[in-house]
Amino acid sequence: MSSPLFSPHLLGTLRLSNRVVMAPMTRSRATPDHTPTPIMAEHYAARADAGLLITEGTAPDANGCGYARIPGIWSVEQAAAWSEVTDAVHARGGRIAIQLMHTGRVGHPLNQPEGAELLAPSAVPLDGEMYTDQEGPQPHPVARAMTEAEIEAAVQGYVEAARNAVDAGFDLIELHGANGYLIDQFLSPNSNLRTDGWGGDLAGRARFALTVARRVVQAIGSERVGIRLSPGGVFNGILPWDAVAGDFTWLAGELGAVELAYLHLVDHSSMGAPPVAAELKAAMGQAFGGSIILSGGYDRDRADADLAAGRGQLVAFGRPFISNPDLVTRLRERAALNDPDFGTFYAPGAKGYNDYPTLDPA
Repeated sequence: MSSPLFSPHLLGTLRLSNRVVMAPMTRSRATPDHTPTPIMAEHYAARADAGLLITEGTAPDANGCGYARIPGIWSVEQAAAWSEVTDAVHARGGRIAIQLMHTGRVGHPLNQPEGAELLAPSAVPLDGEMYTDQEGPQPHPVARAMTEAEIEAAVQGYVEAARNAVDAGFDLIELHGANGYLIDQFLSPNSNLRTDGWGGDLAGRARFALTVARRVVQAIGSERVGIRLSPGGVFNGILPWDAVAGDFTWLAGELGAVELAYLHLVDHSSMGAPPVAAELKAAMGQAFGGSIILSGGYDRDRADADLAAGRGQLVAFGRPFISNPDLVTRLRERAALNDPDFGTFYAPGAKGYNDYPTLDPA
């Protein structure tokens, strides 16, 4: 029996050679001023035999830059540096999406450009610490609640970043609506305490996600835009609520009406988070009506089984891609995988980034 994982798929108007997706993973290899580096082009190009690569979370504006050395795409210089990445991937026949990630309250001023500020739907404290290059781990400061004007500026930031990404040669844009970052902060009742039109009931809390999606679609076309969601996720201080299943199913339907290219569903149960019920995934997929990327602890056999059962159309692999640039070949041949070096996940430089061996060094 042939493996569905290695069959082609039409994503929007983009033909993918297989259904293996490289999941977005923060690796902190940009410069301190958040500009992509040449080693990033080498890294993504080495993995270009995936059907689709999704970059690490990339800040759409300076306020969204909460982590040290994550890339941005709000400036001409950053877009030019990203074009070297897309050129390298396309030269190897690959397809690449950029994930736009505004971190919202998750961050520290030392990780942001001068003049930027930590902003969030509401001034709700976040437990834990944020790493900074200058002073090591620091407690999360309390972000300031956004004004109406700042919400509009953030929406426009996504729009301009999407335009910059198209100019830089990206095939697709993924809006990061998962894992407790800004879009997710608006969706969650424990991080969004607003009583205006951007909070309160579901329509108010989902307004930011839907406004960003619609405005980006207006700017670059629905066939170029996807979104990532983590229903019931608990990352970065998000707490599940009683109506999670119904709320996310409704949201999936609203996003489907925008005719996005795909919906990327996150299930981090393999890393200790609460599982996303199979019934919820199915309901969201049916409500969305388009291509679904499944994500969370997959191996080849589970990926084939879920694709064959119609639970999704594509499968994202995360950590295996860190230590296996030739992961697609290894999956196809059922070869052993390299183990990742956890100590270099977020360290600067090429070690633990571009030095993992392939099956055939040539």
